[in-house]
Amino acid sequence: MSAKLDPAILSVGCFDGDLDLFESQYAVPGGVSYNSYVILDEKVAVLDTIDPRKTEEWLSNLDQALAGRTPDYLVVHHMEPDHAGSISALAEKYPGMTLVGNAKTFPMLSAFTGRDFEGRTLTVKEGDQLSLGAHTLTFYMAPMVHWPEVMVSFEAASGTLFSADGFGRFGSADPDAPWTDEARRYYLNIVGKYGVQVQALLKKAAGLDIKAVCPLHGPVLTGDALALALEKYSLWSRYIPEEKGVLVAYASIHGNTARAALELADLLRAQGLAVEAMDLAREDWARAVAGAFRYSGLVLAASSYDAGVFPPMAMLLLRLKSKGFRNRAVGLMENGSWGPTAMKAMLAELEAMKGLNILEPKITIRSAATDENRAQMKELAQAMAGAL
Repeated sequence: MSAKLDPAILSVGCFDGDLDLFESQYAVPGGVSYNSYVILDEKVAVLDTIDPRKTEEWLSNLDQALAGRTPDYLVVHHMEPDHAGSISALAEKYPGMTLVGNAKTFPMLSAFTGRDFEGRTLTVKEGDQLSLGAHTLTFYMAPMVHWPEVMVSFEAASGTLFSADGFGRFGSADPDAPWTDEARRYYLNIVGKYGVQVQALLKKAAGLDIKAVCPLHGPVLTGDALALALEKYSLWSRYIPEEKGVLVAYASIHGNTARAALELADLLRAQGLAVEAMDLAREDWARAVAGAFRYSGLVLAASSYDAGVFPPMAMLLLRLKSKGFRNRAVGLMENGSWGPTAMKAMLAELEAMKGLNILEPKITIRSAATDENRAQMKELAQAMAGAL
């Protein structure tokens, strides 16, 4: 069913509770919403379509919202298939509808659909406007938030920003559901690399009188929820920690590394620090990425494996590097019964990241932690507390 925003703006998206992996890599146990909107004025504009998994349900929602009217425009803010995957179906149903995008939109549209929409497109650029009657959309380019063709639009009469993938969240579009954790996991894993580009978009948004943000995933944001989202995006896009605390991420084969990591976590707590411990072999790696960005400190504890580092830790380091992880204090602990190699492998990845403070001592365990190792862990916990 459609949900009203202002009297002329309707939400016609769908919830997908059956999807196991978003973008074939991010676990979504709470599902994901595919959002789409309609503005009913003298002219009718549909803003984005949805994933082809839900095309028929979406078309039914749209029919109900249109109440017999015909769309004049389809605005394509983002060409990723979970938002553009139903364009062909809508274009076939309404052959007189004009598709609105920017210069990078339509080559992608042809590549994805194999269709030529010549004669049916309107190309817009920064600051261009589309009048629908009492409502007018102004377009702002947002390249690499998080694809090169992304744009957003602002409707001044209602104060509504249609933000593409910006301000999205895994899970439903329920505005009463907790926002931050799933928004953090969404942003830092999908958009996180592009902090500079997000900052550029936030600067544009700062000049607008925004009363509501309509993202392509998750709930419409207004009031306190909107203020919170703007605050978090400002921190995330500048790579600033949200909290003074430590994520202890460990990758253990037989349990000795895990036990040492948990001992170190307790020592960090004794220093008055907030601590979250995570088993990389068993827990969601995307949540680990989000946790690493959330806190000001990070401890990596890993077993050696095949003359390198145990793969769950290698995966975390690969993801952190690709998402631009930086500006944190980092403690390291390795385990290797006969030839420890995890430390060298972890340092090689961390050296490619910016602004990291690698703390001393770097701890090497040989099979099980000794009293000497425990003394080193206490020293490392004190060093972390001092660094934060």
